[in-house]
Amino acid sequence: MSPDAIELQALKADSFGRIALMRGAAGLFVRRDLAHVPLWLRLPAWWLARREARGLRQVLGAEAVPQLLGWDGRRLDRSYLDGAAMYQRPPRGDRAYFRLARRRLQSLHRRGLAHNDLAKEANWLVLADGTPAIIDFQLAVCGRPRSRWMRLLAREDLRHLLKHKRTYCPEALTPVERRLLKRHSWVRDLWFRTGKPMYRFVTRRLLKWEDNEGQGPKP
Repeated sequence: MSPDAIELQALKADSFGRIALMRGAAGLFVRRDLAHVPLWLRLPAWWLARREARGLRQVLGAEAVPQLLGWDGRRLDRSYLDGAAMYQRPPRGDRAYFRLARRRLQSLHRRGLAHNDLAKEANWLVLADGTPAIIDFQLAVCGRPRSRWMRLLAREDLRHLLKHKRTYCPEALTPVERRLLKRHSWVRDLWFRTGKPMYRFVTRRLLKWEDNEGQGPKP
């Protein structure tokens, strides 16, 4: 951790912690701080942050993902990536972006990690050089890359990427990719029947916030 770091800008603050851009001795980094999480949410907030730390350790050294700098049970520090969320800087017609995004995603899968939250455009960055990056590993799952479970989750990650490709670069979709988009796994169907209604109830009714599926504020 960097005890003498100073906060430059708050990036996000919700019931599960405060995320801020920090400057330390080694330069810029991002900190998730659980200090102000309400008492009744501290356990799930800690669990999500711990899960993110584990996911970042699993892909340490991978391209275009945050590098874990420290996790002490209350603060999680990760490297800063200079870019904008996909909805802020849409890669319209950018075939190279989606080709590289697929390769980088597959690299994470080979390292034994499924991201599990790539439907959100906010979790895809367009870096300053126009290339893709992936952030927010709170729901990531680690395991043996060739296990049936991990291959299923990896396919769902890919489907989510292809949905973004269909939005911003539909002319580049291949026949195989179009068929994959039509194939819904039981995991996806179960989530829509059970998990998603509960998620919406907790976030919108209990916590009084809405992330708009990671696509930014509604107009």
